[in-house]
Amino acid sequence: MPENMVEVHQLSRQFGTTRALDGLSLEVQPGLVYGLVGANGQGKTTLIKHLLGLLRAKQGSVRVFGMDPVKHPVNVLQRVGYLSEERDLPEWMRIDELLRYTAAYHPKWDQSYADELLETFGLDKARKIKELSKGMRAQAGLIAAAAHRPELLLLDEPSTGLDAVVRKDILNVIIRTVADEGRAAIFSSHLLDEVEQMSDYVFMIDQGKLVLRGNLDKIKEQHHLLSVRFATSQETLPPIDDVLSAEQHGKTWSIVCNGATQKVRESLGEIGGEVTQTRNASLQEIFVARVGRNSLSLEE
Repeated sequence: MPENMVEVHQLSRQFGTTRALDGLSLEVQPGLVYGLVGANGQGKTTLIKHLLGLLRAKQGSVRVFGMDPVKHPVNVLQRVGYLSEERDLPEWMRIDELLRYTAAYHPKWDQSYADELLETFGLDKARKIKELSKGMRAQAGLIAAAAHRPELLLLDEPSTGLDAVVRKDILNVIIRTVADEGRAAIFSSHLLDEVEQMSDYVFMIDQGKLVLRGNLDKIKEQHHLLSVRFATSQETLPPIDDVLSAEQHGKTWSIVCNGATQKVRESLGEIGGEVTQTRNASLQEIFVARVGRNSLSLEE
């Protein structure tokens, strides 16, 4: 198997006048959890559909395990687990029937692991899919996606509409296990606190472009939130190198910067600003600074 499980190079996709992906390139390596973040409608699901071979790369290229997923769907999909945001499971099946049906397509199906997850989630395998709550459907779909121990697990908004307990079960039991066993997981989410909790590496997409990528800890170390107080109220601030965003609260400003905070402090001091507090910015604060508050999903 190649060093990179996934290689996407200059991938672009247009639907009518909408540019869903715009020259996007990325790689995915084993043993890591990748958070794919961005507001709804910014290209996350379109990227995942390309990785699954549901969309053909018209501009650029996509390789999963070194193969084109459109040309080699069986070889790729046997090694991939997928949970869609829609939880589109067959309504007429029971949970045990769903698992038997899925197992038939995966020679490496691990029934003992499936049983373990059923017990962890407290699911009755005799229940019909149509009788399940939204959270139970997500859990059943996740077992079907994960019980063959895929080398790559793709989760598209796995926590949408779920309560905190179910979300925690999904993230802790599945995603972390995948990474610890030397496989990889990519999960897209607009819940940035969740991504921050679980991810090793982050891809941030805005308007189809990759605007930020990297190890999450390093990204947070490089971005700082400064609280700055002025003696008099400032209507605006002049442009300052490395300042990504500035938000006013009376005489105090909250400033997110990237890079050398000392130079930013000096520049603020020259215009009468005193830095009263400095800390690493959260992923949500970084997202708002780089992409804009208006791009945050209303579902957050």
